[in-house]
Amino acid sequence: MSRHTRGRMRSCWNVALGMGVTFLPFSTGMILTVWRWKRLPSATTFPCSTFCSASSEPTDPIEIHKRKLFLWFSHLPREEKQFGGYFSPDTMHVDPLIVERKAAERVGLLGSPFRTRDLSSSSVTVEQLFEPADRSVGRGVNVLLYGAVGTGKSTVFRKLVLDWCRGTSLNHFKLLIPFSCEDLSQMTKAASLRDLVSRKYLHLRKHPILSGEGNQAEDVLFLFNGMEKINLDFRIGATELCSDPNEALPPTVVVVNLLRKYLLPEASILVTTRLSAVDRVPQRYVSRYAQICGFMDPDRQRAYFTKRLLQDTVGTSRKQEAEALIELLYLNLQRESQLAAACFLPSYCWLTCATLHCLHFTDAASPTRTLTSIYTSFLRLNFGGEVLGPGTGTTVPIQEHHSSLMLYVVRTLGKLAFDGVADKRTSFSEAELEQWVGGKTKTDEELRQLAMFRTDVLDFFLAPCVEHGKRLSEEPGGNEEKRYVFAVHGMQEYLAALYVVLGENKSVLEKLTKQVSVVIGQASEDVSALVNILSKFIPLRVFAVFNLLKLFPNLYEKFSRRNRSTIARTMVAEMFRSEDSYNEDVLDQMEQSLLGVHGPKPKQYSEGPPFELYPIFMGGLLHYGNRVLLQQLGCEIQSLTVSQITGVLRKYLLSKPQPPEELMDLLVLLYEFQNPRLTAEVLASIRSIRLTNIRMTALKCFILSSVLSCAPSSYLLEELNLSSCLLTQDLLQMLGPAFRHTRSLNLQFNNLGPESCIVLRDLLLDPNSSVRSLQLCDNPLQESGLLTLLEALPENQTLMHLSLMHTGLGDEGALELAQKLQHHPLQELNVAYNNIGDNAALALVDACREHPTIHTVHLYLNPLSVVGKQSLYVRGVAMSPSDRQVKVLASVTEGSDISENWHPILSVIRENASSWDRSRVTQQLKAFLRDLEWGRQQQPSFWKRLHFRRVEMGVRKTLQILEKDCPPPSA
Repeated sequence: MSRHTRGRMRSCWNVALGMGVTFLPFSTGMILTVWRWKRLPSATTFPCSTFCSASSEPTDPIEIHKRKLFLWFSHLPREEKQFGGYFSPDTMHVDPLIVERKAAERVGLLGSPFRTRDLSSSSVTVEQLFEPADRSVGRGVNVLLYGAVGTGKSTVFRKLVLDWCRGTSLNHFKLLIPFSCEDLSQMTKAASLRDLVSRKYLHLRKHPILSGEGNQAEDVLFLFNGMEKINLDFRIGATELCSDPNEALPPTVVVVNLLRKYLLPEASILVTTRLSAVDRVPQRYVSRYAQICGFMDPDRQRAYFTKRLLQDTVGTSRKQEAEALIELLYLNLQRESQLAAACFLPSYCWLTCATLHCLHFTDAASPTRTLTSIYTSFLRLNFGGEVLGPGTGTTVPIQEHHSSLMLYVVRTLGKLAFDGVADKRTSFSEAELEQWVGGKTKTDEELRQLAMFRTDVLDFFLAPCVEHGKRLSEEPGGNEEKRYVFAVHGMQEYLAALYVVLGENKSVLEKLTKQVSVVIGQASEDVSALVNILSKFIPLRVFAVFNLLKLFPNLYEKFSRRNRSTIARTMVAEMFRSEDSYNEDVLDQMEQSLLGVHGPKPKQYSEGPPFELYPIFMGGLLHYGNRVLLQQLGCEIQSLTVSQITGVLRKYLLSKPQPPEELMDLLVLLYEFQNPRLTAEVLASIRSIRLTNIRMTALKCFILSSVLSCAPSSYLLEELNLSSCLLTQDLLQMLGPAFRHTRSLNLQFNNLGPESCIVLRDLLLDPNSSVRSLQLCDNPLQESGLLTLLEALPENQTLMHLSLMHTGLGDEGALELAQKLQHHPLQELNVAYNNIGDNAALALVDACREHPTIHTVHLYLNPLSVVGKQSLYVRGVAMSPSDRQVKVLASVTEGSDISENWHPILSVIRENASSWDRSRVTQQLKAFLRDLEWGRQQQPSFWKRLHFRRVEMGVRKTLQILEKDCPPPSA
């Protein structure tokens, strides 16, 4: 491929992708391959058959132009792949609010994002801005479409091109020619207008519509995207006049003459730009001003969320969950919450959808997605390749300024976010913003950059604080101080983490040491050559001075290492705070920030907001994939820095075992870090993972399996406790790889139905499984599911403790279990509270007596008669030395004596009575009282009768607690 062809392809890709998105250039053959094999939705079908097949090549240059434009502009960023399936701009697009502005109010503020009544009357579409009736004879229309970062300018630009290619919009224009101002700013050679067009679109090279003859150009619409990236000088003395489309001039001069209507005056022009660059085009050269205001009402936001979240769930079991998420989001937006203040920007709607999609629709087949990568991709989409230009009134080309806009954000708003995290606060006053964002500026250049930053970027990250009980549409009173917060809570923690990891929180001594080190390091390099020449004439003691010069950079390196150690210590200290939210992991906190808190708010140890996501982001930013994206944003994290931080972090994580309530956050940190070696080392120090009462979701299950998959095959957990975690069959399927690394598996009090037993059966049949204890209490497995589970017993040789209490076993299941026990090394069996009658219980105990290893059977809370209980006790007692004794726990009594396990039995009942059938438990407790009364009457000893009284008081106390908590009967 020639250099010119590569340049044309790169330029067209830049145009198609808009602002802030970078892609690898594809060859023409690759594009045609994608066109042949990637099926487009029916909504994108062209009316002309030439667009439906790659074999029938069109001959009309304009038809070729439409086809290629459609191919280029239909391509979406790779970040869209995380939503699953194939998305087209049609399936995702929701029109933002576009308001026509008068020239006098073109830079006016919108005020509250939810004041739409005054704006609805002036709402327009892009097509209405170019209505033929508004065009003067022989003179086209110049439209300036502007808006803040994230309001949807590039999306509208892309959608406009695609609609014209389909013939559904702007049909009165025969030719539409889009340009990227970023691409034009990088051109150094002079070129005519026709050369510019042919360089980007070779098929239009000889088209007569751009010749300038007659009024043919009135059918042409030029589109210039991102005017802020190019310097346009409309002064006559600086930009010569030109009316010849064939005259070679600098690209900026060509654009200026087009806007002046001196070159092709009949042509119409659409220019998109940011707020700070509106005045770069003089007012007399603009026919109409239009401002993109984003999603100014909850209905547009809901439409966007619906298209995003429901697109991948149509026809699947996840559709109902997606609809519930959308409903919760809409309720949160209707309350005019802080999220609603942020989501008037479509970019934050994208971030919300991406986060929720990751939190709820992650599965084993999905690509690895982390919260850090979502936020990093979000910033890359909006600020990729952006530099902080010199502002209006300077003649320095923008491309010569290499000050990364994202790095400027980190050094200003990142400092603000870091101080907020350190002080445990989220809102900031205008004075604080002036202090951190304004800072001490000295030069005119810094003032221009600051003004541009405040106009274009500041409102993207910060939003007015929404106080509790106060609507967004209400203005603060005269005495009220206006405060600002980060648009989404997670953005504050992300920027604070990026500020720390980049090493921007250096002390004055560290900054001074670095500057001195650089100077002395350069000086030592300069004098090295001179020293080598004069070494024969200079006394040896003089060399000590030069050695000191060379030694000083090493001293600075010690300061740097100490700073990186501080970063690692900060990560551990911030993540494992004991005063943070009560038993809430970081993923639940993030979900609550998006969906709101419905019902009573959870109790917290501290009044300040939790910042547990902040250290998670610090770990995720060290991952190589995120560092590559950050390098594209001008924020480079050195590999040496990552290595040193990782080394210190490893020591802290290995030396400080974490409490159970913090284990989920630790797993999230290891998952975000994506460092298998470090994960394996940390897991080696963990022998038990207890996640009791943690609401497990698809993402949490995926994280647990992914983290444990980093451990070697020989690694085994002594216990994996997932009781009361709201597990379902789908989640159990995702946890399969994690179960192979555990000896004791606790799955009590979940929502596991009969279908879940298929997963558990396969686990027990897996030769790599090492499960010795399996607890399935209080799961509605039913007899059908338990029969499926019991199929694994004849072949399994590892299981020793099996608990099936309150799982719906029944008589048939108990008899089947008795037949499956023959050659299995089981030692303890719990089938309490399973509606097992006398005959089935006796058959099960007889099978256990004949079993070589079973020593305990739990049968309490089953509908056993008094005679049945006595028979079970007699069957369990060894009649001769050759017989085996099996301990049968059927009641708090064993025959006429107190059972040794009466206290554990009552403890189990007290712990679980709230979730069990209270009438059933009450009936069983009264049966215990009858057993105790009968046994007490059989005892001649006073002390034994006193012991019976003590146990009887314990049963009555449990019965009183149960009756006290019992709700009153309904009418």
